[in-house]
Amino acid sequence: MSILDGFRIDGQVAVVTGAGKGIGRAIAIALAEAGADVALGARTAADIDAVAEEIRARGRRALAVPTDATSMAALENLAAQAAAELGTVGIWVSNAGGIPDGNPRYLTKTTEESWDAQVDLNLKAVWMGAVVAAKAMGEAGGVILNTSSRAAFGPQVKNGPYAAAKAGVNSLTQTLSRELAPKIRINAVAPGPIPTENFNACMRTDDEARREALREMIGIPLQRYGREEDIAAAAVYLCSPASGWVTGQCLYVAGGL
Repeated sequence: MSILDGFRIDGQVAVVTGAGKGIGRAIAIALAEAGADVALGARTAADIDAVAEEIRARGRRALAVPTDATSMAALENLAAQAAAELGTVGIWVSNAGGIPDGNPRYLTKTTEESWDAQVDLNLKAVWMGAVVAAKAMGEAGGVILNTSSRAAFGPQVKNGPYAAAKAGVNSLTQTLSRELAPKIRINAVAPGPIPTENFNACMRTDDEARREALREMIGIPLQRYGREEDIAAAAVYLCSPASGWVTGQCLYVAGGL
């Protein structure tokens, strides 16, 4: 077997939450290109329907299931439909996340309602995803991948609730890697600045000049923003046999930050 064969996941069934746009869409398509059939979960049906068509165009099966990742019942429904339509789930990617209302805040100026919304989406949903995934995988085991963030490392003024939740994702990933070993591997990927729709809304970078000014201020060593495909490539590695001796880790994909 060649080294590249280790990156194939032919015949696997993958579930991706937050799969309608941005990084989630890129991960779902990349997993399909690596050989997986993919169940797509997101709140907006039209978005995941479009991604499903892209996957089918690549010769793989796809299932679009409107899903609120902050609901245990919705995640259980996603897992059940994936198993019924595609087969036993072997890969689960908890990617749903972000700042729900697009407004970063100081911790001391965050309302309880806003705090709960961010923690529910960015941390609780990941925990629930792991619980559902482990049950769906059963004795066969599999791989879980969580989307963290570079924001989880170090102080994040005006973005504290999101950063705290993502730091929780890293801790959760480490603990679950011990609880679920050896049958299930679980890792996280931490993207740096990538100008997705949510990023641009939160950072108020609605045009190229503002985005470039922010990039200069951040000082990314590799001197460019990330691309969704950068994270997708890392996801293929962490979900494939190529990373078969890796668990409990968080991989920075952040341009050197």
